[in-house]
Amino acid sequence: MTSGIHHVTLITGDVQANVDFYVGFLGLRLVKRTGGYEDARQLHLFYGDYAASPGSLITFLVWQGGSTGQAGAGQVSELALAIAPESIGYWLERALTHQVRNEGTAQEFGETVLRLRDPDGVVIKLVSANLPALAMPESSIPPEHAIRRIRGVTLLSEVQEETTAFLTRYFGFRPGPVEGPIHRLVSDIGDVLDIRDAAGFWPGAPGTGTADHVALRASDEAEVKTVETELRKLNSSITNIHDRHYFTSLYVREPGNVLIEMASDGPGFTLDETLEKLGNTLFMPPDTPDPEAVKVMLPQFDLPNEERVVYRDLIYHHRFFTPENPDGTTIALLHGTGGNETDLMPLAHRAAPNATLLGLRGRSTESGTQRWFRSFGPSIFDQKDIRFESGALNAFFDEVRSAYHPDPEKLVTLGYSNGANLLGAALLLHPGIVNRAVLLRPVMVLDEVPEADLSGTRILVILGETDAFRTAGEKLADTLKSRSADVTARVLAEGHALGDKDAPAISEWLAGL
Repeated sequence: MTSGIHHVTLITGDVQANVDFYVGFLGLRLVKRTGGYEDARQLHLFYGDYAASPGSLITFLVWQGGSTGQAGAGQVSELALAIAPESIGYWLERALTHQVRNEGTAQEFGETVLRLRDPDGVVIKLVSANLPALAMPESSIPPEHAIRRIRGVTLLSEVQEETTAFLTRYFGFRPGPVEGPIHRLVSDIGDVLDIRDAAGFWPGAPGTGTADHVALRASDEAEVKTVETELRKLNSSITNIHDRHYFTSLYVREPGNVLIEMASDGPGFTLDETLEKLGNTLFMPPDTPDPEAVKVMLPQFDLPNEERVVYRDLIYHHRFFTPENPDGTTIALLHGTGGNETDLMPLAHRAAPNATLLGLRGRSTESGTQRWFRSFGPSIFDQKDIRFESGALNAFFDEVRSAYHPDPEKLVTLGYSNGANLLGAALLLHPGIVNRAVLLRPVMVLDEVPEADLSGTRILVILGETDAFRTAGEKLADTLKSRSADVTARVLAEGHALGDKDAPAISEWLAGL
């Protein structure tokens, strides 16, 4: 049996800060970027040594803007990375220079340890350990001080003895030294699992800044299946085995409830990229429906020293998608009820493949559902809230022009359903908020319509032929026309939901601007 750590998977809420820390500060290589195998709409990043070797891999599920978790019983609490014994001083100075949070040095199991915090608050321990060094990519870090490999992880278990017995019995680790509340398990390679007695600890809560699981090594698929057969004999251990394309995985929860994966060493990450180009391409799981649409929804990032969008703290939470060949057009997107800032990106990308997309997230919620303004019941809208949020939207676009400098002649705003309703109201309440707008399945939500002059504003209104709200949408289109807007109204053979005919209709209208 091959024993050791294959990879550790954690959760981040800020992909750009995560890349800057693990590539820029720690000097690891981004070796793979994929959509998640459990949810393709979740970006999954893999960092490691130059060759993406098992034992060096740290992976992150990206919950962009997600809720913070809490490390506790039943979770991995710390990730340790090996460095040369003489490198602690270098890393302490580097942490201070880069303003990385650190908790100073300590002695653990006869080794000097420097505790750091990554941008999400994950504890990263740099440990002076004489482990074989893997080849790291070239960076500003001198080779003698580079991260060597994963040293180990700390597991918080309320049943320490049972956890220890389970991991030694099925995953090839052997008992090591004991220090205080920690029982250390050691692999053949020398990396470690520190099992900390967590009796009485609060239970772990998943979220950003926590670990999802630790993956232990198997030499090949056959070994994974052999261990699965053994585990199935335990009535209490539910196992799941999966083809993860780059390795075969077995998932099981140990007696202390920490999620353990067993991952085969092969076939490896060069299966679909050459060694030199690892990490350059975004791959989607093979069963992903409409993979190109999903790619548009995933958060983008840039490697250190690459040109990037610097996000500003504006009124609405927002996200950009930049295509490979932007044509200078920017389309701002206002989702429908229950949506978020990425929902309309696939539609807008199909309609305008070379447009930069700016997705906004509404600030109002009703029973946990994301919206743009409150309602008191079906078709009974909170007029004060509509006016307040219309003013906020107007101010947001002023901020966008100042912060991001979009071409004013190529700025288009597109809203669907509840988002289109707010946009339609904002056009009437704040003439000039934008000069180009697309309203998909909108309705008139203003009880009192101001006398606005919308001369120079071009608007596309797309209604559904069988939409129950079609009449209210026609009323809005007529009102916008009466205020001198240049309105193109289209009725498609659709209902209220968006369909295949919307993108071509939007594309045709955009081509005529």
